[in-house]
Amino acid sequence: MVSIKKIAQDIGVSTATVSNALTGKGRVSEQMVARIRSRAEELGYRPSTVARALKTGQTGILGLVMPDLTNPLFPRIAQMLSIAADTRKFGILIADSRGSPQEQTEALRRLLDRGVDGLLIVPQKGTTPEPMPVPVAVINTASDPANSVSADHAGGGALVARHIADIGHRRVVILGGDAVSEVQQDRIAGMTRALPPTVDARIMWGDAGIERAVAEVQAGATAILTTSDLIALRVRSELMRAQIPAPDQVSLTGFDDMSFAPIMHPALTTVAQNVDEIAARAIDIISTKIRGGTHPREGETVPMRLVVRQSTSIPNHPAQRRPSR
Repeated sequence: MVSIKKIAQDIGVSTATVSNALTGKGRVSEQMVARIRSRAEELGYRPSTVARALKTGQTGILGLVMPDLTNPLFPRIAQMLSIAADTRKFGILIADSRGSPQEQTEALRRLLDRGVDGLLIVPQKGTTPEPMPVPVAVINTASDPANSVSADHAGGGALVARHIADIGHRRVVILGGDAVSEVQQDRIAGMTRALPPTVDARIMWGDAGIERAVAEVQAGATAILTTSDLIALRVRSELMRAQIPAPDQVSLTGFDDMSFAPIMHPALTTVAQNVDEIAARAIDIISTKIRGGTHPREGETVPMRLVVRQSTSIPNHPAQRRPSR
C-alpha cells in the first residue's frame, strides 16, 4: 500500500507538505500541490480511513436509514444520496427499517455503533427519531418539524388537483394509503386546497378506500387522485376487474413518477420529485452540520413537477362534470 512517506521521498519534500497538499491545508504552492497530487495518482495512493479517524475523530462515513427498500422510490433516493455523498468524499452505510418503527430505532443504533459521522433519515410514517449524538438530516415533508429537506408534497398535490379541475372534472375521489403518513397528508392537503368549490371531492384511505373509490366511479365520479403510483397501480387493477375503462370513464393520477408509471396502460399522469436536488441538499446540510455550521436552507422544500400522460382526459359526458349529490 502506497504511503505519504513514499510520495514525499519521490518528490523530495516532507511528509507534512504532502499531507497538506492532499488535504488542502497549510501553505503549499499551487505548482507543488499539482506535482504531489499527480504523483499520488500515479502511485494509486488512497488515504487511510482508519488513520483519518484517529487523527480527526471522523470516519468519512454517513449512515442512511430508509423506511422500506421494497418501495421502488426509496432505492432511487438512496442511489442519488450515494452519488451526492461521493462528491463530498463520504461513504454511506444503508439500513432498511422494513416498515417497522422498532427496526428503525435498531438501525439507527447499529449505525451509531459503526462510528458514522452523521445520519440521513427517511423516517417511518408517523415517527420522529429520538435526538442523536451525531448530526442528522431528515428527509420527510414540510409538516414534520424535524424536516431538513423534502419535496414540496403539498405543492405537488396542488399541481395534480389543478390539472384535474382544469380539464373539467367536477366529481373526484382522493385516495391515500395510510392516514398516519405525514407525506400523504400533505399531498392530500395540497389537493383539497387547490380544488375549486365547484368540485365535489371525497377523501378515502387504504384497502377499503380503493373498494369505495371504484363504487364512486360506478356512481358517477370521473377522476381518482392517489397519493402514490403504487396505489394508482392497484386502483388500475381494480378498475380493470370492474370493466371500467381509463381514462374513458375515469381519469387516474399517481404520485412520484416511479419507473413503471410511463409503461402502465394507459401511461400514468403523476407528479415527479426532483430527487437529484433533494439528495444534493441533504448531503450539503449534513456536511455543514458535521463541520459545526448551520445550513441556511435547512427546512426548505424542493418544487415538484406535473407529468401529464394518457391516464387523464376531459370527462366524456357533460353531465359527469357536475356533482350529482
